Amino acid sequence: MGPSVSVAVIGAGVAGLCAARELKSERHRVVLFEKANCIGGTWAYDPRVESDPLSLDPDREIVHGSLYRSLRTNLPRQLMGFSDYPFVKRQNGDPRTFPGHEEVLRFLNEFATEFGLVELGRFNTEVVRVARVGTRSDEWLVESKTRGSDSVSREVFEAVVVCAGNFVEPEIAPVEGE
Repeated sequence: MGPSVSVAVIGAGVAGLCAARELKSERHRVVLFEKANCIGGTWAYDPRVESDPLSLDPDREIVHGSLYRSLRTNLPRQLMGFSDYPFVKRQNGDPRTFPGHEEVLRFLNEFATEFGLVELGRFNTEVVRVARVGTRSDEWLVESKTRGSDSVSREVFEAVVVCAGNFVEPEIAPVEGE
């Protein structure tokens, strides 16, 4: 195992949790940034909807949520687990092979708790900028804002893993004549 480095992981969804776990298991110093108030990424249900679903208004409130209340997985739970942490049926959980989003979020919370990832998290913290420090390739400046604060925090990390997903802003195809 090489030397321990400081790593910023941006996003506490499935990919961010996996990255954080693997980095932590290699004894790296991990900070897990998450804009929402909980882990889960796309699996964290939010009943709010945006006032501008096409994202044309740059001043709109962005509601991070791409699922609906009755959503179920489109993969069987046996394929959604990890090789060393299967997504098994839990007592008092959703017993279906294609469970609802609540069961997926419960699974991710259990995963994060079991591997000590929750305490790595900075929740309600949005990363607003990542940049190299000067010409160095081993130092990255991460700027973040905590919800409700106007101040920007700046920290230097030796590595950054971006797991922020791609479901926040809709893709709008250009339509000729529109």
